[in-house]
Amino acid sequence: MASSGTGPRRVTIDDVARAVGVSRQTVSRALNDKGEIGASTKQRVLDAALELGYRPSRFARGLVRQDTVSVGLVVPDLLNPFFTEVAAAALEAARSRGWHVVVYDTGGRVAEERGTLEVVASQVDAVVGYLTLPEEEIDKLTRGLPVVFIDREPRAGRFSAIRIDGEAGVHDAVRHLVDAGHRRIGMIDYAARAEPSLRHRWFDAAMAARGRDSGTVGRADQSIEGGERALEELLAGHPDVTAVFTFNDIIAVGALRAARRLGRRVPEDLAVIGFDGLRLGTLVEPPLTTVALDTRALGALSVEQAARLLAGSGPLSGAEAAVRARLRPGGSA
Repeated sequence: MASSGTGPRRVTIDDVARAVGVSRQTVSRALNDKGEIGASTKQRVLDAALELGYRPSRFARGLVRQDTVSVGLVVPDLLNPFFTEVAAAALEAARSRGWHVVVYDTGGRVAEERGTLEVVASQVDAVVGYLTLPEEEIDKLTRGLPVVFIDREPRAGRFSAIRIDGEAGVHDAVRHLVDAGHRRIGMIDYAARAEPSLRHRWFDAAMAARGRDSGTVGRADQSIEGGERALEELLAGHPDVTAVFTFNDIIAVGALRAARRLGRRVPEDLAVIGFDGLRLGTLVEPPLTTVALDTRALGALSVEQAARLLAGSGPLSGAEAAVRARLRPGGSA
């Protein structure tokens, strides 16, 4: 995923004034419901402001009146330790700036995400997070606000992003398994995605680079129970699998539990590699081998991206807007 474009330019009161053909003072009076302005002119101003997506700049007011800047952080599941770690890092980065962060948990539901954006757009200065709605809909719900995607490739320059660069780490994980002698390596992907995840595509490429078939793939919910069920189903259909790469550490921990219940020793009978590098992975036995990323950097960069957009600077891009994941050895592979 790459950060693209120069970031959205906030619609200003001058833009509204030009569109209507009146002075900025007239626009101000109309927006603040002041007198000395005709009803028809006021309505034209309000209509233009709505069409252009104008929002009074709380950030700009903060520069003068010391108002607190607020950022809306949208995550799909705070019970998942990964999102908790990212949120904690974003809160710390915002606190160092004297900002507030309002955290919204959508529960991974599209309707909840839509409702969240309808509410958050009127309460914050920027939106950061894991958003799944089509970009056109996100644009309508957040008109005039900077929006920073985390781990999603934006198609339009209207949005900016912080990406996870895990390709090299996944290649290292597959190389580690092949060098250990594993011939049948499977993967457990994230079930909620309609198409293979980016991590799945990285896995396919890594397997192909070593002349291996990557067709043995299961799917799981992002939960320990989901990982358990997925590994049981994978091994039931492919009992010759001796190593598994999983979409994330939560699924991997579930796979470890299922392997133990099925009588498979880890890593002697079944090697397991996760992705994320959660602290949770160091608490299981054996400690989880994982493609680890710095969740603190992910949260901090997201706030930094929002700050640059609010300040009117160009967004971080390329390597600056990426958090690289690397293989972290443990005892499970």
